[in-house]
Order: sequence, then structure tokens, then C-alpha cells
Amino acid sequence: MLTAPTTLTGDLQDSAVLITGGGSGIGAALVEGFAIRGARVAFVDIAEAPSRALAARLSAISAHPVAYYHADLRDVAAIRNTVAALESDLGAIRVLINNAGWDDRHEFDTVSEADWDNSQAINLKQMFFVSQAVAPLMRAAGGGSIINFSSIAFMLNMPEVPVYATAKAGIIGLTKSMAGRLGPENIRVNAILPGMIVTERQKALWLTDDSIARMVDRQCLKHILTAQDLVGPCLFLASDLAASITAQSIIVDGGIF
Repeated sequence: MLTAPTTLTGDLQDSAVLITGGGSGIGAALVEGFAIRGARVAFVDIAEAPSRALAARLSAISAHPVAYYHADLRDVAAIRNTVAALESDLGAIRVLINNAGWDDRHEFDTVSEADWDNSQAINLKQMFFVSQAVAPLMRAAGGGSIINFSSIAFMLNMPEVPVYATAKAGIIGLTKSMAGRLGPENIRVNAILPGMIVTERQKALWLTDDSIARMVDRQCLKHILTAQDLVGPCLFLASDLAASITAQSIIVDGGIF
């Protein structure tokens, strides 16, 4: 659902924003959230049909066209080619949201080397190489904000996600190292750790009414979390309101205890 633009993040108007995994779920909510506030938004996704539909819908109602780029982020050459195309189209990028990921499930005893490598490529490796490719564009802009999506999954001792949890824990280390390296260039790097975000994909693959109810019962805030709950934290971290915040992790889980 569209919300009214806010003056709290007015410094983002006309700024170039890149969002990975923006075609559906959390990513699509982020694309919409930035686009309706006047940012020049581009997003990358491997799924063409929903991504093209989203770009067309938002371009019709936003101040700037929303640009979609197709790429498989597991391919480092594809990342670099896509960012080069972005630079040609958008120029300097101020905000990068590394949202793309894949919360695959694995049984510990049957994880293969291929399973491990594929999950790390999707969830961790690409995050580094997208950031590496975008950093020069942020330098050209005089600074910027990188927001990496981790997860609370690695904190909950979840037995079914050994590979995914490893990647999401690694993102915290990556975030802090990047913050140390890029801070002197006025590039801030922070992480967001969502809790149980109920999306259509999650409901189709993993979640049931009972499992959702059990998680809500563990939350201080007794409502279901949706993709829209991640938009505000991202807008804040991307904006000048967070100008002195870097190397930090923000948990958005409704207060699980």
C-alpha cells in the first residue's frame, strides 16, 4: 500500500538508489518506498516477469522512472556489467541496499558442496562484489549509505538453515569491515536484521497460520511483521538523519524474547 511521502527523508529526493533483489517481497516494498519519495530508483533481480511489472507500475506513479536490470548476482562479471550500465544511466549512486538473498533450507547431514557454494554465492559473496562495484560511484557522489540485509536466523539456533545462517552471520562481519574501510570516504555501512517477515513466498513455502501465531506470541509487539516494516528503517539509514551512524546492526523483529 502506498504511503504519503515524508519530509523526514527529503534529502533522498532525486538521489540515485540501487536495490538488489527488488522484484518481489521485501525488495519490492523497498523499491516502492524509495520511489514514491522521489528517489531515482534502480533495482536488480533475476526474475524478469514480476520485476518488469513492478517497474512499469511504479514508473507510472513516481516522479522518476523506476529502472529494472536483469542479472544473476552469483556471477561477478554480471554484477560488474550491470553496475557499469547503471553508472551510464544514473551516474553517481548515493544509496545501495543489498537485499537479495535466498533463505533455502538444508538438512545438516545432507548438505553438499554445491549446496554450500550456491547458498554462499547468493547470500554473501554477491553482497561483497556488488558493494565493491558500487563504491566508486559513491565516491563520485561524495559519500553514501550501504545497507546490508542480514537476518536474526543465525541467532535463533534454527537447525534447518545451517548454510543460510552462516551467510547471514557473515554479513555482520562484512558490514563492520566495510564500514571501517569506507568510512573515511564518507560512505556509511550498516546492517538490518529482520525477524519473521510474512511475505507471499514465505507463506507458500515455509509458514503456516500456527507458526506465524507462535512467533507473534514471542514478540513484544503483537502484530504480524510484513515487508512494509523494513521500509522505515531503510529510509532512516539511507538518509542524512543517520549521518553519524555506521558499523551498526538494527534488529527489526517486533522484540522477540
